[in-house]
Amino acid sequence: MKTLPIVILLASAAPSGAQQAVSLFNGRDLTGWTGAAYEVKDGVIICQGKNLVSKKQYRNYVFEFDFLLPPHGNNGLGIHYPGMGRPASAGMELQILDNSHPKYAKLKDSQYHGSIYKLKAARRGFLKPVGKWNHQKVTVNGPLVVVELNGTKITEANLDELEKKNPKHKGVKRRSGHICFCGHGSPVQLRNITIVELPDKSG
Repeated sequence: MKTLPIVILLASAAPSGAQQAVSLFNGRDLTGWTGAAYEVKDGVIICQGKNLVSKKQYRNYVFEFDFLLPPHGNNGLGIHYPGMGRPASAGMELQILDNSHPKYAKLKDSQYHGSIYKLKAARRGFLKPVGKWNHQKVTVNGPLVVVELNGTKITEANLDELEKKNPKHKGVKRRSGHICFCGHGSPVQLRNITIVELPDKSG
């Protein structure tokens, strides 16, 4: 399987002033990440354990990746994670989940795929069938978080507004941190992981 080059030309749709897209997975090993029980096989990262955390911290960015869910697959994308504690509470976790499995039939709306866990529900119906590759694009720009799944916007949230509604949630107050994949024991597969860092407008 061919791996992405380290630097990819920036898409024209990215905000003015953004940097070039950089690959965060070289297809061979977990350079740039820390965490146990994830493995690389045939150019793909396979989750075998808990958290896989970026060594670098990020503030504003566009993060893209492909993922393949097994039956009842469950993972997550942690944003603004401080590096300690549960990503869903110390930071925020965007669900990566097999919505179709009966095991998850009675979850709350904000626990399904693409949702900001227990903070903001995503639109459903845009995942490909289990065993097929999906593409997800996550834009984090100041208080704005947007999740696009296979070309469709499924989540749009303003963290400032969510913070007001959830004053006890520590992670929703954060505006920078590590990115992490949050394993829950399912062999979810990942590939084509890239990031474009956006200008910091915080002053």
